[in-house]
Amino acid sequence: MTALRSLLFNLLFYGWTTVYQFLCLPLLLAPRRATFVFGRFWVRVSLALLAMVCGLRHRVVGQANLPEGPCIVAAKHQSAWDTLIFSQLLDDPSYVIKRELLYLPGFGWFLGKLGVVGVDRSAGAAALRRMVRDAKRMAAAGRKLVIFPEGTRTAPGQTRPYHPGVAALYKQLGLPVVPVALNSGLFWSRRSFRKHPGEITLEFLPPIDPGLPRKAFLETLQGRIEEASARLAAAGPARAEGAPLVDQAADNPR
Repeated sequence: MTALRSLLFNLLFYGWTTVYQFLCLPLLLAPRRATFVFGRFWVRVSLALLAMVCGLRHRVVGQANLPEGPCIVAAKHQSAWDTLIFSQLLDDPSYVIKRELLYLPGFGWFLGKLGVVGVDRSAGAAALRRMVRDAKRMAAAGRKLVIFPEGTRTAPGQTRPYHPGVAALYKQLGLPVVPVALNSGLFWSRRSFRKHPGEITLEFLPPIDPGLPRKAFLETLQGRIEEASARLAAAGPARAEGAPLVDQAADNPR
């Protein structure tokens, strides 16, 4: 049954995405904020399909840890779900992404219009300087930055070295960093099309204030994210029984 539901979701999701993307092409000529509003609606419908077809919902805790104004949101990355959810939780965030995604026909055009921070991983120090420059511009506009410090999805219980980009942003921007733990990989893993029913938990942890040395910052960030993510994974996948599991606060971006 899970496989059939997952197949149906994939068909609906990609069909909906293709049609909606085509209808939204004129937005490439509209103000950037309009593109974000329509993009947020695409995510909202996609998450609704995920809940209705696969029985996969989510809850969000710790939103009080998000400061007003610009900050850096550094999240664990276990699933494609992680790339969708922050548009629902934050008002007009800017993602730090692989630069190659901007070259995708259609989808990449919309990413560029939304105003993301693209990183060319092959460019070394020059890429870090460009990333910091673009991130400063986003922060000056009052936007929160979302970054996945490991750079790629990891299975629950696993970790990868945290990339230097998050430390560069922390030092150069002088903004608080909000660690984010989650357990999405228990339900929607990185190498499987199956979406298991249940409740994903995403937790905003207390922010790390500016001013720590680079090494101390990275150790603190990784320690908080990995410890909290392990705690959420150890709690096990909470299976849904048909009751709504999404915190109402999750639909009220700060």
